[in-house]
Amino acid sequence: MNIRGCHVMAKPSGSVCNLDCEYCFYLEKEKLYPRRQTNWKMSNETLTRFILQHIEAQPGLDVEFAWQGGEPTLLGIEFFKRVTELCEEFKGDKRISHTFQTNGILINDEWCDFFNKHRFLVGVSIDGPKELHDFYRVNQSGKGSFDKVMKAINLLNKHNIEFNTLTVVNDKNVKYPLKTYEFLKSIGSKFIQFIPLVERKKSQEETSILSAPHERFTRVTEWSVSPIDYGQFLNDIFDIWLRQDVGSTCVQTFETTLASWITGSSNICVFSKTCGHAFALEANGDLYQCDHYVYPEYKIGNIHTQKIRSMNASDKAIEFGQQKFTNLNKKCKACPYLPQCYGGCPKHRFNISPSGKPDHNYLCEGYFKYFQHTENAMKFMRMLIQAGRPASHIINYIK
Repeated sequence: MNIRGCHVMAKPSGSVCNLDCEYCFYLEKEKLYPRRQTNWKMSNETLTRFILQHIEAQPGLDVEFAWQGGEPTLLGIEFFKRVTELCEEFKGDKRISHTFQTNGILINDEWCDFFNKHRFLVGVSIDGPKELHDFYRVNQSGKGSFDKVMKAINLLNKHNIEFNTLTVVNDKNVKYPLKTYEFLKSIGSKFIQFIPLVERKKSQEETSILSAPHERFTRVTEWSVSPIDYGQFLNDIFDIWLRQDVGSTCVQTFETTLASWITGSSNICVFSKTCGHAFALEANGDLYQCDHYVYPEYKIGNIHTQKIRSMNASDKAIEFGQQKFTNLNKKCKACPYLPQCYGGCPKHRFNISPSGKPDHNYLCEGYFKYFQHTENAMKFMRMLIQAGRPASHIINYIK
């Protein structure tokens, strides 16, 4: 019997994408499935199994489908029309919702009409203004993608489609926090997600091969963000957000930090006490522990031979999630910001801790700087909320 629901990030196009971002950790996943390069689309049989199993795996009435890639628009609108037909067929009394992460390159009026009709929540990947976005996010000819992404965002605004933005914070845009933040607001983003870029290479000789989370003695890529820079990036944006945007612009990192000060736990996996039960589904039906753990040793099974419900309840899946806390080192457990951080993402725990083991989060110094800088303001907003007032009232106090 299933112990809890689960989240599945579906990748029906696998790693296939129409961009060639230098920092992308997922493009190399094509090495896992060399035979699928000419037959990369998720089949109707696999899609049907996934829709039915994912609905069955959720104990509650609400079921969310998350579509990512690679680039999911490459599958075409007809594929996602089939998605909505299958959801309608299998949903029973459950409520279905969809999120859709895209680079925006292929978005047109037809896609916008589809998103509107079926109420898809669209996430657009954009790394800031043109000169920052185009540094890494290029097509296969090496040309920047900014102009096409902005064309998509203008179409979404034209069709009154609410969209989120996902910004990868790398070694370039981290130097321009306010420029990046003000730009994201200017294009109409009301929900802003920052993802710190931290990737490692296996060795000097294998510079194109990224390392798996468990591998030791690797080096951080040159495009990865430094911990101190990332902490300062968050702090600079937080100060602006606090003075003018609380309640009107949702910055995921700030919102989840506030939630942790109120409840003692985060609402996103990175800062939660435990993780797991947030799987990645490849186009052939293979299910992995996490989007950042798509490596053979973290494969749980395949939906053609096992059901998502049983894989979610398996000892392997449960143990993976629990290890986030059980493997915390002593330095983390003694940290005053443990309830806000819980050691961050296990993928980033490769720095040497005082015990001499590579089990400490690479971003720790930056996270500590951020949590320390925001502590007093977070506690004040907590006081406002506990008094029955909105957190946005802090703006008036600051003024």
